[in-house]
Amino acid sequence: MPGTRKLGRPTAHRNAMLRGMVTLLLENGQVETTLTRAKEVRSMAEKMITIGKKNTLASRRAALAYITMEDVVTKVFTELAPLYAERNGGYTQIYKLGPRRGDGAEMAIVKLIDYVKPEEKDTKKKEKKADAE
Repeated sequence: MPGTRKLGRPTAHRNAMLRGMVTLLLENGQVETTLTRAKEVRSMAEKMITIGKKNTLASRRAALAYITMEDVVTKVFTELAPLYAERNGGYTQIYKLGPRRGDGAEMAIVKLIDYVKPEEKDTKKKEKKADAE
């Protein structure tokens, strides 16, 4: 059940860590972390995207209360919510990477499905133009 993992931290530290990781995931499209943290981050990120799909003032304030950067909240409401408008959940994927070298913790990458970074879009457009010429 999501939200029940303690992750070896006090409540305030755990909540701050998850808020930061969810913000990074929504900003960059992916984040690398341990498997148990990845599962927690996935559930909260999906809740934030679902809130973004409502697109009301109350939902924007709820997202601002959790996500730590205003421009990321704007991105959720303007880019991510329309991208996932037809999808009913399942906005993220977890890829297992194997054990971490130092302590053997199982590592994973959390990615947003079907998300392409704006820099990648620009380079793809440039490549298409170069191929056309």
